[in-house]
Amino acid sequence: MHQNVNSNTFRLLIIVLLLQTAKPVIQAQTVLLDPPEIYIGATGGMNGSLVSFNPTVNQSMPLIGYNGGLSFRYITEKHFGLQIEANYSQRGWTESNGLYSRRADYIELPLLTHIFWGNTHRFIFNLGPKVAYLLRETELINNVTEPEEQHTKPIYHPFDYGIAAGVGYNLKTKKIGVLQLEARAYYGLSNIFADKKTDYFSLSNYMNVSVNLGWYFQLTGKKD
Repeated sequence: MHQNVNSNTFRLLIIVLLLQTAKPVIQAQTVLLDPPEIYIGATGGMNGSLVSFNPTVNQSMPLIGYNGGLSFRYITEKHFGLQIEANYSQRGWTESNGLYSRRADYIELPLLTHIFWGNTHRFIFNLGPKVAYLLRETELINNVTEPEEQHTKPIYHPFDYGIAAGVGYNLKTKKIGVLQLEARAYYGLSNIFADKKTDYFSLSNYMNVSVNLGWYFQLTGKKD
């Protein structure tokens, strides 16, 4: 019970800190754009993911997987907008003994506050919640002779949610659109395995980092 209280407090602190980071921008004087800037684009890259288990499961290296999808960006104010994505993402974990590795494929929907500085050269910060749903899971390696709890059970909770935050750079060009590089971190607030008092794992949430390249086209708004 004590471990669950600590973990919930830690998750709440993460949310509060992220919201405080965005607060100064949200409270800044509003400068409306007329017309608003609207972009559509596609992104693709790689994930490095772990699962935070309690009791601990040793993982020396993150599982590497692919991620990518479509993105819609709507900017109505200077320095401030909204970004919605629909992505495919591969997550999972690899154990440090090299005997077991599992990948889980998700469809995910981030809903992000988009903050930026600059015009032709833009530095961006994305922050917000992300929800996802499990499509399938695959054992990539299973050479375990004495299976443990995480080896014998499928993912119990197919629905996943958490907080995503990313930093990156946009280059706006006149001929080929907007080119983007972004690094993003995700902390899951839900567990993948059953987490009642009688279950083995009290925690089993995702943590992952991704690096993506993006290509956007501006549909409306001022073009520098």
